[in-house]
Amino acid sequence: MADAPQLVFLGLLGLLVGSFLNVCIYRLPNDLSVVSPASRCPSCETPLRWYHNVPVLGWVVLGGKCAFCRAPIHWRYPLVELLNAGLWVLHGVLLPWDAVLIVRLLFASALLVLFFTDLDCRILPNEITLGGTVAGLAVSAFLPPGLVASLLGVLLGGGVLWATGAAYERFRGVEGMGMGDVKMLAMIGAVLGWPLMILTLILSSVVGGLFGAVLLAFKADARTTALPFGSFLAPAALAASLVGQPVLDWYLGFYR
Repeated sequence: MADAPQLVFLGLLGLLVGSFLNVCIYRLPNDLSVVSPASRCPSCETPLRWYHNVPVLGWVVLGGKCAFCRAPIHWRYPLVELLNAGLWVLHGVLLPWDAVLIVRLLFASALLVLFFTDLDCRILPNEITLGGTVAGLAVSAFLPPGLVASLLGVLLGGGVLWATGAAYERFRGVEGMGMGDVKMLAMIGAVLGWPLMILTLILSSVVGGLFGAVLLAFKADARTTALPFGSFLAPAALAASLVGQPVLDWYLGFYR
């Protein structure tokens, strides 16, 4: 566990990275560069000053409105920054201060982007899913979970969801699982390894199933309503990253 100064450092750095995540959430689904042009107001397209981009504080000082045209700035911008900072601090509390922590911090931020892009646009950008899969495999050659567990995580994760979606489409005649979800679970398997990938799939399926049941109870056409499964995979993968291994050890202890 990190000490207090390290946690403060993680929180501040998490806020800064969270500001960049807002750029990714807005631009990646629209096939825009996350590097150029510089940040600008989406309403009047006036380039922002550097102090307008100060995480959370800039939004508060501006009163949640553009400094130039006074168009509202969505409250999600500071929320994403605070969420990323909180996740980074939580990882610092629960995980050892080592090289794996860096991987898990970047993984958490990637999941945050995928959660919101899937929730908003039903898009899971390849830049995150495929890029994360390649990066996860490369890093796992030197760090836990190890290359074999990582490779199995990719094959099993992508394979299970692809097979499930293909079977659903064959018997129901409609697409049951998008390829974005398949690639996202493959990325999760690459970073966490196959055991935690399985735990992620179980958790997301249970929560998604409960959500679907509630939706069915209150909405007549719920059977034809597409659920953004990536938005269930993301929090499940975060839970697996943070506490998944102790949960697996506890469960497997019953069989030893």
